[in-house]
Amino acid sequence: MPDDLKKIIYALILSICYSKVSFSQFNDSVHHRFSFSSSGILNKTNDVSSYVLNNLASFEINQKKLSFNTSANWIYGKQQKKLSNNDLSFFANVDYLKNVRSLYYWALLNFDESYSLKINYRFQSGIGIGYTIIKVPYLTLVASDGFVYETSDLTDPVIGKDIYQTVRNSFRLKYHWSYKNILTLEGTNFAQPSVISFKDYILKFNNTLSVKLNKWLSVNAAVTYNKINRTQRENLLITYGLSIDKYF
Repeated sequence: MPDDLKKIIYALILSICYSKVSFSQFNDSVHHRFSFSSSGILNKTNDVSSYVLNNLASFEINQKKLSFNTSANWIYGKQQKKLSNNDLSFFANVDYLKNVRSLYYWALLNFDESYSLKINYRFQSGIGIGYTIIKVPYLTLVASDGFVYETSDLTDPVIGKDIYQTVRNSFRLKYHWSYKNILTLEGTNFAQPSVISFKDYILKFNNTLSVKLNKWLSVNAAVTYNKINRTQRENLLITYGLSIDKYF
């Protein structure tokens, strides 16, 4: 096993063993949540050696009229000792009146750089509206739409370096389903076509199935798919791992 992979796995095990977190939910006295998950796949035979790790940390503040969440995602992988993934993403989102009524307002900031998708950097900022379609104790379904301004530095398969700006329509479908607080299925999925040309579009799908082992530890399976039509690049990851949660 590669030394850098060993270090990451050991760090994950130590963080799980020494973490003292407790489970709760958002309520009148609990307004914050921190979560961390790490999943991956390791494949090693006599002829082939490859691995991919998907690490996600997020922090949420949930108030009556205003809610804020931010996340950082790092996907890293190698195949035959050659880099296949080194993808970073930072996301921040503010929702206004989401916990008060069905129709609410949102604003976001997003930064990406991705080896596998040929993104040297991509920055997005935007605003829009959202609507809570379903909100019951075991199921939440939310749709939102708006516009984001994007400035990017990509590697085009034909022209090479491609620095450009555009405005995109950003549609998001987010859901959360749980069964007896043991089994959870949740996802956030984006479609972002450019308003200049629908041939220039971005797809981002993140969906996770989790099974709770105790109050703070879960085992999960995650499916992540990204596609950038402008660079003609896409990636699909199906990974398995652990996650921890802290409400306070």
